[in-house]
Amino acid sequence: MNLWELYKSGEWEIPFLTFSIYLFVLASFVFYLIIVGSRNRNIKREKRRLEYDVLIEKVLSSVIFQDVLYSEIKKDKNFLVLFDTNFFREVLTETLINLHKNYEGVYAQKLEQFYKDSGLIKDSFKKLKNFKWEIKCKGITELAEFNIKEAFNQIIACAKARNKTLKITAINAGIKLEGTKGIVHLTEHDDIIDEWTQVNIISAFKKHDIGDTKGVELLLESQNTTVVSLGLKLIKELKLTQKVPFVAELSTNAPNATIKYEAQSVLQALTV
Repeated sequence: MNLWELYKSGEWEIPFLTFSIYLFVLASFVFYLIIVGSRNRNIKREKRRLEYDVLIEKVLSSVIFQDVLYSEIKKDKNFLVLFDTNFFREVLTETLINLHKNYEGVYAQKLEQFYKDSGLIKDSFKKLKNFKWEIKCKGITELAEFNIKEAFNQIIACAKARNKTLKITAINAGIKLEGTKGIVHLTEHDDIIDEWTQVNIISAFKKHDIGDTKGVELLLESQNTTVVSLGLKLIKELKLTQKVPFVAELSTNAPNATIKYEAQSVLQALTV
């Protein structure tokens, strides 16, 4: 009753409005400080990145073109001090990846050796164990880029993740590291391999130019019809005429009409 009387009297309106105005002003000021602080941090971060780029380019040039080993580089105290900071290692790893994508043969091997000797590989394995899917993806991408085959089993375990981006990243990395071995495990998958994931897997095969396609036919034996469909698409897109007998058998003993029609279509495309 007292609250109702107070409400009817209207005496609460001025204090309420005054409080609301003060609260709005305070919130706006705090929000402004957050924006300014975030902007300043980003500016400082970019300045540091530019400074690091100069040193990193110098270091990696000596690794690629002068055969300087990490054991020599770490004698530089300035480099070691910076190397202890997470941001410097992050920039260094990004630069390594960009260079590795553009170099082949001996030069690429030197970068891979630097990645291992410097301990950056440990950072990637830590990312792989992280609970956040975006950080896991980063670790998977780094390990696959530098051809760390011992990470294959851990990477493939992520192919069962619910997150679609993580799943695609793991499967693509598995293909890069071990070719068809990176997809044979899909025969045991109960989850649906949707069209988008299938397109990404096929693109990975084309991108990495997988020569040995032994094992692709195993996908046709899966109880998961989406995996069977993926196998048929791979055989068709990669023009694997040596797999025709397996496709022919599937077209005869298909689990349903859809797979039967798709198998016949692939068979026709490969035999014409």
